[in-house]
Order: sequence, then structure tokens, then C-alpha cells
Amino acid sequence: MSITLPRLGALVVTLSLMASLGGALHAADSKVDGEGFVRDWLVLAPFALPEDSGADAIDMSQITKEGDLKPKAGDVQKIGDKEATWKAATATAYNLDLHEVLGARNEDALAYLVTYVVADKDMPGLTLAIGSNDQAKVWLNGKEVLKFAETRGIEQDSDKVGVTLASGVNVVVFKVINQKNDWAAALRFLDKDGKAVTGLVVKTAP
Repeated sequence: MSITLPRLGALVVTLSLMASLGGALHAADSKVDGEGFVRDWLVLAPFALPEDSGADAIDMSQITKEGDLKPKAGDVQKIGDKEATWKAATATAYNLDLHEVLGARNEDALAYLVTYVVADKDMPGLTLAIGSNDQAKVWLNGKEVLKFAETRGIEQDSDKVGVTLASGVNVVVFKVINQKNDWAAALRFLDKDGKAVTGLVVKTAP
């Protein structure tokens, strides 16, 4: 009688490997939309702030080394004496509506957003463009590149700054505060001619 266990073992290993790789691809791979906007984010929110304190809070480090965050979905993060879990979220429009994501309205509140943008080569001469409601700060690969400290409604490309995407994975940390009413964030990259950079791969795991 022939023994089939080695073949079965190989099959099990192969299937396990395929499942592992498939799961990783499913969790990691998406692209910016047709206008270049990042729609897939990791979200850590909401965290309450003192009333009308957004302009001050945007410059406070609620998390140690907040610009160096590299979470994945399910990670638990502590802010002060509170804990929250990083969750993956997909925007239904060019901007991520945080009231929609959280399932409730939150005023005088703070959120951290993180996404991982993959470039297949060094891409100098780009513009990082954001919209936010209200205050915002953005880090790219651990470096603060942009800040807005007032109140406003969400619009495309309200603030812009020149950046370079490095070959490989680029970490974007987007801190956004809502004082009153709507709460949203939008981000994309533009080329040297001001056109949206499309086709960029976006990941929600480092």
C-alpha cells in the first residue's frame, strides 16, 4: 500500500502558504481613486478635546512621536488615560467623513489617520495636497510637511506642499481635529503639472 502522507503534507503547506499570501494581498492592496485621492485609511478616533481648543491641540503631541506611527488594523493605542483600536476605513467620496466612519457625530475631537503609499521608484517634484475640517497636520515618512491651524469646511487641495515619494513604502500620518459640525479629511498627490498622480498603490499595513 502506498503512503500519501508526504504528498498530503506538501499540499497542506502549499495551501497554507497560498492562504497566507492571499490574505496579505487582500489586506494590503488597493489604489488611489481616479482623481488620485487616498480612500483607504487606518483610523484612531475619537479623542475628546477641551471645547474650541483645536488651534492649540494641533501642536500638542497626544501620542509620543506621533509622526512616526506605523500601525495596522487591530493595534491598540493609548492616548493619555484612554485606549482605542486602529480600524481600517474606506472613504465613500474623495474625503473621509469621520462622522460616517465612527457612526456618530463628534465635536471638539481628534483623530489620527495613517496610510501607506507605495511608489515603484523615487518620485521627486510632487505636491502633497490636502483638505480638512478643521485643523490638520501631516507627516510624510516621519517628517512634518504641512499644518493648518484654523477652522474651515472640507474642500479639495486647500493646502499644498512639495514632497518626494521614495521608492517603496511611504508612511503618511494625518492628524485632523474637529471643533464643530462636519469632520473630514482628504489627501492626494499631484505631479509637476498639477495633475493627479493616479495608479499609486495604497496599503493599510506596514
